[in-house]
Amino acid sequence: MDKTKLRQRAVFTRNSLFDEGFLDEQFIQLEELQDDVNPNFAEEIVTLFYSDSVRLIYNIERALMSNPPNFTKLDGYMLQFKGSCSSIGAKKVKNECTRFSEYCAAENFEGCFRTFQQINVEYTTLKKKLETYFQLVRGSCSN
Repeated sequence: MDKTKLRQRAVFTRNSLFDEGFLDEQFIQLEELQDDVNPNFAEEIVTLFYSDSVRLIYNIERALMSNPPNFTKLDGYMLQFKGSCSSIGAKKVKNECTRFSEYCAAENFEGCFRTFQQINVEYTTLKKKLETYFQLVRGSCSN
């Protein structure tokens, strides 16, 4: 595929991430920090987010398995994860994190569990979509 078509697909993919509510303006700010010295800044930050979030998700999973669940601890882990999501503009994931915290405040285990499952769906979907986007960007910029 030629570079013009790759660029067009990258723009379309990026726009769809916003149109479908996966990303918010924070992602735009990350991209605006890119320059000739660090042309892949946004991709590097997103990659760091996904590698760092593995630990947080693991901690949330373990806390969900404890009996009885410690809702304060669960909410603390979720707040950390939500902050990480906010830093890359992961809007849908961040919104689910807010719902999870509301269920923690109500000490509603079922709500927490269902919302955590939805968080994993949104998290994984966003990861795949961003991987596709960054692959298109790299292809349209390569020499």
